[in-house]
Amino acid sequence: MVTSENTKMNGLERAKQLSKNRGLRAKELRSQGRKIIGYLCSYAPLEFFTALDLVPHRIMGSVGEPIIKADAYLEPIACPFVRSCLDKALKDDYDFLDGVVFPHSCDNVQHLSSIWNYYLKPELYYFLNVPHMTEPSSFEFFKSELTAFKKYLEDFAGKELTDQALLEAIKLHNKNRALLRELNALRKQDTPLISGAELLQTMVATMVLPADEETGLIESVIEEVKNRPPKDSDEDRPRIMIYGCEIDSPEFMQMVEDSGASVVMDDLCTGTRGYWEGVDETGDPVEAIANRYLDKLRCPRTYRVSPGTHEADIANRFEYLKEYAEEFDVNGAILYIIRYCDTQEFDAPDVRDYLQSIGLPVLHIEDDYTLAGIEGLRTRVQAFVEMIV
Repeated sequence: MVTSENTKMNGLERAKQLSKNRGLRAKELRSQGRKIIGYLCSYAPLEFFTALDLVPHRIMGSVGEPIIKADAYLEPIACPFVRSCLDKALKDDYDFLDGVVFPHSCDNVQHLSSIWNYYLKPELYYFLNVPHMTEPSSFEFFKSELTAFKKYLEDFAGKELTDQALLEAIKLHNKNRALLRELNALRKQDTPLISGAELLQTMVATMVLPADEETGLIESVIEEVKNRPPKDSDEDRPRIMIYGCEIDSPEFMQMVEDSGASVVMDDLCTGTRGYWEGVDETGDPVEAIANRYLDKLRCPRTYRVSPGTHEADIANRFEYLKEYAEEFDVNGAILYIIRYCDTQEFDAPDVRDYLQSIGLPVLHIEDDYTLAGIEGLRTRVQAFVEMIV
């Protein structure tokens, strides 16, 4: 079990243990009387949980476990990540959760939400209706939805969520996001101080901790990484950016790096999308949270109207990827798309074309989320890395 003794581990070792044993810390906290709320997707407003002393715990699947029970509830052509999450829940792997919150990220998550509520009957269940557009009316609607969500959580927690408590939670989560950006920046160097696999493990670990414990973990990882002995030069290794949806286990990142590349940047919902932008700490906190989650998160599930030509639309939607590539000196990109993820697949051709138009070689991979086909992927990745070299 991850106990107070385990917190004395070095930062990276503790992150590794937490990313492997994701439910153990939550179970310990629950035994101490804390309420654990599972959430799916980067659109869950974590600040509300923290402000009410509820522990947010990200629901993830398992790349190494076969799906045994979920096929009776979700068709095989449904998103394999979503099916894996449901399978773990049906196996009671999430029996420590007191409640679940599902933002409307995609149709598969909506179906998962209904099935989870009907069969598993959590004490708290909420389907957060997140608009898919960024029109003025969308923000007005989302603020109203967040206000209703706030009231629902207050009733569950048995106490009022004040603006001051919400602001303090915003500041804490913003601090953690800033620390993650600082950690991520250590990949800018010619020889990155932290690998993509290590950073992903750290990210997964932060998603299964209360926000205050998350701070200490990230700070310890930063200190450890900065004080590492100098490594041999990696200047000849291609610098790769990975774009996609859910990667919550380090094996794929490790395989890319074992193939002779350095993963120096990502655009993943388990990566930069969760920490690249903060919440405005001035004004109405609910409105600020609505603006951050609806406007600042870059995810294909949100449609942004862009007048003009198709080329202008693509530039408007994906220019941030060019900024990532320039800031982190990226040499090539891998699009890692989970099979049947319609939102990512719809965008993938435009993302590929845009990245190629700015001079980046692109490898487009469609995978089934599990590790079953990783050796086949290894051959493709190795060929791609050799091409860049």
